[in-house]
Amino acid sequence: MTRFLTTGAALLLTTSIAQAGGLDRSGQGIGAIFEDGNYAELSFGIVTPEVSGTTPATPLSETFTFPESDTGNIGESYNSLGMAIKTDISDELSVALILDEPYGAAVEYGTGSVATGGAATVSSTGITALARYKFSENFSVHAGLRNVTTSGEYSAPDLSLTPYNSVYEKDSDTGYVVGAAYEIPDIALRVALTYSSALDFALDGSVGDLTANIPESINLDFQTGIAADTLLFGSIRYVGWNGTELVDTVLEANGADPLVAYTNDVITYNIGVGRRLSEQLAVSASIGHEKSTGEPTGNLGPTDGFTSLSIGAAYTMDTGVELSGGVRFVRVGDATTTSNFEFADNSVVGVGFKVGYNF
Repeated sequence: MTRFLTTGAALLLTTSIAQAGGLDRSGQGIGAIFEDGNYAELSFGIVTPEVSGTTPATPLSETFTFPESDTGNIGESYNSLGMAIKTDISDELSVALILDEPYGAAVEYGTGSVATGGAATVSSTGITALARYKFSENFSVHAGLRNVTTSGEYSAPDLSLTPYNSVYEKDSDTGYVVGAAYEIPDIALRVALTYSSALDFALDGSVGDLTANIPESINLDFQTGIAADTLLFGSIRYVGWNGTELVDTVLEANGADPLVAYTNDVITYNIGVGRRLSEQLAVSASIGHEKSTGEPTGNLGPTDGFTSLSIGAAYTMDTGVELSGGVRFVRVGDATTTSNFEFADNSVVGVGFKVGYNF
């Protein structure tokens, strides 16, 4: 029952949304290392944000004031891909290789507002090599290395005094992952704590260069059987975003603020229930929450917290292949930016699919 329910349930927790915890997208899950035997998986997500707001009347010169206007939807849809493979070296030792897209952003202001033409993209690819050692059926430790490669682009609004566009080339950094888990297999209980170290990037740009730091994070994942064929599962994720900045060197030299600057750490909560309906089919539902800070946000990330609802299902075939999918509906927290842009009543829909195979 343990693996049958949790693979479908875990998909709901990792269906990516751009607004969760700043640039956080994948949540950096390591669930594959806990799969039984040899295992491989492929996951794919589609995320569609609807993030719009209003800009205030803005004086552009002594004789002209740009009127109050709507921003239109500034959130761009995106896809996310994940892969993992895990194998047992011995009864005690197992290893896994996990690929995800851990951080990202895609924002563009359309025509009709003072911010028209303002845009930013961030993309990344993460590769985690992880090993797990079981001291007993109850206690294990895991550790490894995570390498992240990132790139991006920034364009200033068309009405800026000085038009600006810089494309930032790829840069990579490697950090470490370490954690421990406690399990009671008879009741499908597992509590896993995982720490990921901070990363720093220096990206060469076509105009200005970009410096960025990705903070440390802690994931607490848990599950337990609460009745026959019923599993309670959830997670708590902490990311130390306070002090994180994305800084363009040319803009900084001319007195501009960082492109992105976070002043609060972020804790994201998820909890859900999985239920096996038959030997092949299981369903699950979960809710998630990230507290609003009430602080002004940047124009390139105008959201503040969220509440989400996820539903999904998993079907296991006789061949050992499991097909699972989930839908996540997110109510994004209202936000006021440092430029007094107002964003309210926004949402995100994410759809995720996963194919897992035990061999």
